[in-house]
Amino acid sequence: MGRDAGMGSYPLVAFVAATNVDRAKDFYGNRLGLRLTLENLPFALFYDANGVSLHVQLVREMKPAPYTVLGWDVQDIARTIADLAEVGIKPERFTGLEQDELGVWISPTSKAKVAWFKDPDGNVLSIAEFPR
Repeated sequence: MGRDAGMGSYPLVAFVAATNVDRAKDFYGNRLGLRLTLENLPFALFYDANGVSLHVQLVREMKPAPYTVLGWDVQDIARTIADLAEVGIKPERFTGLEQDELGVWISPTSKAKVAWFKDPDGNVLSIAEFPR
């Protein structure tokens, strides 16, 4: 890689860990609606997340991080929360964080609206609506 090439000239690949292939396929494929592009069992599932390759790494055991590991920029957070609820995904609530009745927190600096949910392995995922 040349000096001017930098990593910004390459596509980003995202990773998340899962312990059960069937639960992962149901959650990322059926519930979130990501398109499965490759099933490389027993190692990983590969999804297209709107042009970003999401690799769901299959592991024997894991301890989920206590922070967000994946997030999506959405146009209408209330509609997205309703869509997620239709497939059984509920927003997470965090002690000490002011969230509205939908589970949305509003950043005091950027005014971005953010909500969180978890996958079957406890990975924290988020959706955010940024001021346009």
